[in-house]
Amino acid sequence: MPVELIDVIAKYDNICNYLHLPVQTGSDKILKKMNRKYNAEHYLNLISQIKERIPDCAISTDIIAGYPSETLEDHEATLDIIKKVRFSNAFMFRYSPREGTKAFKDIDDVPEEEKIRRLNEIIHRQNKISKEENQKDIGKIFEVLVEKPSKKNPTQSFGRTKTNKLVVFERSEDYTEGDIIRVEIMNVTSATLKGNKI
Repeated sequence: MPVELIDVIAKYDNICNYLHLPVQTGSDKILKKMNRKYNAEHYLNLISQIKERIPDCAISTDIIAGYPSETLEDHEATLDIIKKVRFSNAFMFRYSPREGTKAFKDIDDVPEEEKIRRLNEIIHRQNKISKEENQKDIGKIFEVLVEKPSKKNPTQSFGRTKTNKLVVFERSEDYTEGDIIRVEIMNVTSATLKGNKI
């Protein structure tokens, strides 16, 4: 990712302060096996540049648990990078062989139960961080782009902040899909902000 792109995001208000940067793992050994062209240090340096230029930028990622030959030390490196970056959210999976990928020829040597255990540890750590980060938003007022009615509760709508955070609020005839409204955050979960239109 070129620094120039980060600067463009920082400069223009009509670009969301949100980036999805798949890290996959915190282990340099596993990154090399995945044929990734970066290591953990490079990734962390990029994150530092983003946070320096766009302080409120939300960053999400993809993480795979139990890649072939992944050791407990490799797994700990992944937990460590989650702790250092503090992703806003993550798409987390256990490894499964896929035909046509570089890893398909590798021996799938991490037992399924261990993949699940490692994945659950990753999910637990990330969900804790996501909730902690969202709790910082309680009492704040955000501009929210109204998307559509909530599927779970027909009396509510949802939308997104400039950092792509999901916000749930009461439905009203005063606004419709595509409007931008101001919402004060009253409560949160690890995945959602809940608030009132002001």
